[in-house]
Amino acid sequence: MRVCVYVEGPSDKAAMEALLRPLIERKRQEGVAVEFFETPEGDRKVSVLTKVPQKAVSILANDPGTIVVALPDLYPGNKAFPHQTVTELIAGIRRNFETALQARGLADDARIQERFKVFCFKHDLEALLLAAQRELAVRLGAKSIAVTWRVPVEDQDQDHPPKRVVESLFADRGKRYRDTIDAPVILGACQYQEIADRCPQCFRPFVEFLADLVPHH
Repeated sequence: MRVCVYVEGPSDKAAMEALLRPLIERKRQEGVAVEFFETPEGDRKVSVLTKVPQKAVSILANDPGTIVVALPDLYPGNKAFPHQTVTELIAGIRRNFETALQARGLADDARIQERFKVFCFKHDLEALLLAAQRELAVRLGAKSIAVTWRVPVEDQDQDHPPKRVVESLFADRGKRYRDTIDAPVILGACQYQEIADRCPQCFRPFVEFLADLVPHH
């Protein structure tokens, strides 16, 4: 079984591969190949919301052993279609998927529909970095950092998403946050179960989905 997870950018891909390395390896031994893909440059969020559902239909129609997952950020809202909440985001992506299915004459194929999954980062990947407070402090060269964000971190508001908080923490120490470098290093030092437990709304369901996958024989 193959699982293709489409995220927005290179930092999301690298960070997920670093954080979930033990889980990915365990799944590989069980016969489930989990792969992360970034979307092409341009408006990456729009690409996940609009192009990935179309791509998913092509992949799923041709390969019954594959599952496709869309994993965008919730932030910023209202891209591609109106959405401010996780429910609205997932519903909009699924609508785009249904439209693509209909265009291919596959709207009645329940097996294809079951193999397209949608999750999201709330509000962005950096929520996981704030959940990794100890490892984030190490990366910043600090003994500890004061919590200036909401806990649980997925309750952080859209107007000041986790990425902005992380950028501020770096800037306060005279550093610049580089998502493709810093995020994988911080999350690579974490236990993924701990991060999932601190991000129970959106990230934990995605981790549980991967953990529960068993190949069909």
